[in-house]
Amino acid sequence: MLTAFLDYYRADFLDRAYGLTSAQLQVSLPPSTLSLSRLIGHMTLVEYSWFQDRFDGKGEPEPYASLGWEADIDAEMTLAETWETQELLERFKAAVADSRARESAAESLDQLSAQTNRDGEHWSLRWILIHMVEEYARHCGHADLIRQSIDGDLAR
Repeated sequence: MLTAFLDYYRADFLDRAYGLTSAQLQVSLPPSTLSLSRLIGHMTLVEYSWFQDRFDGKGEPEPYASLGWEADIDAEMTLAETWETQELLERFKAAVADSRARESAAESLDQLSAQTNRDGEHWSLRWILIHMVEEYARHCGHADLIRQSIDGDLAR
């Protein structure tokens, strides 16, 4: 059930970009700098961060591992703005596929992460999945507002 809800929100989130050009994906609602491309770039990193880095302990892949976070705290979003629509969506889909593979390879939802939080505690896969549902649900709301401002489409 957890993975079904997560997959629902992943699809719902990605649907907000359906049919838009690269220029439309960069539209933001001032004073916010959030755009659909920035949100998709952020969620691409979030997928890798939670499943590949924290859960499996394998670190974040390039190009994320080398980003200049000190100079730009939203570096993953800034990077995403440089990608054309097809590359942006392919990178997102690859991150989701990687996360799904790591989740399905886990022994159980009780399996603990390789990495720990600031208190030295491990996250369970169950906690990570619930957190990801929450993360996508929040960003789907942002994406809804941005998409509506572009072409009036509330939901596909």
